[in-house]
Amino acid sequence: MANPVLSEKAFDYELRDENEETMTLNGAINKSIILTLILMLSAMVSVFFVLAGNPSLLYPAAIGSSIGALVLALIMTFKKELAKVFSILYAILEGVAIGAISYIFNSVYEGIVVQAVFFTFLDLFIMLVLYRFRIIRVTNKLRSVITVSTLCIGIVYLLNFIMSFFGARIPFLYGSSPLSIGISIVVVLIASFNLLLDFDFMEKGEQYNMPKYFEWYAAFGLLVTLVWLYLEILKLLAKLRDRN
Repeated sequence: MANPVLSEKAFDYELRDENEETMTLNGAINKSIILTLILMLSAMVSVFFVLAGNPSLLYPAAIGSSIGALVLALIMTFKKELAKVFSILYAILEGVAIGAISYIFNSVYEGIVVQAVFFTFLDLFIMLVLYRFRIIRVTNKLRSVITVSTLCIGIVYLLNFIMSFFGARIPFLYGSSPLSIGISIVVVLIASFNLLLDFDFMEKGEQYNMPKYFEWYAAFGLLVTLVWLYLEILKLLAKLRDRN
């Protein structure tokens, strides 16, 4: 699967006691709602009570909390049984990062955050409908296409990050040219299709009778995709604003 934390290898685990409670789809959905609400609450609290009054903390907060969230994500990838606690901590840290980034964008493009949140949840709803009614089926071929596409985006972003240390960057990732906007649209679409793989992971988790803590792990994986989708939509809207 494209989302690195929700791969088929995640289903490899030691046999447990037959009486152990197992994962359910509804449980994973409920955990996803909980983590999303925690992230949003963390973002609002950090912005309104800390960052708004101390603008100098915006960039340190965004970078520091992002690094902390990344560390937690890596730990959960290898220690999935810790997901119940670490996924909540991840949502809190990611909320701080999202709050800081959103505040920066909104200070330049007034009202853009509300638009980005709306389109993110609209996208989530549309993809859920497409998956639920099997309008788009998650086949091995589709999974491979999304995986390769996501990997290519990751490589480009990593290359751009490395180039930034030398004062350079990949031009078409920035600006409001038709090419840059077109690339942003493609990235948003790929992030959207990753949601289908997240839904499929949750459904398979129930079918495979995975341990109960996998509900938190699956919810964490979905949150990773939602955060990525939100940030890409935010950047796309900013580029479109610059065209006006």
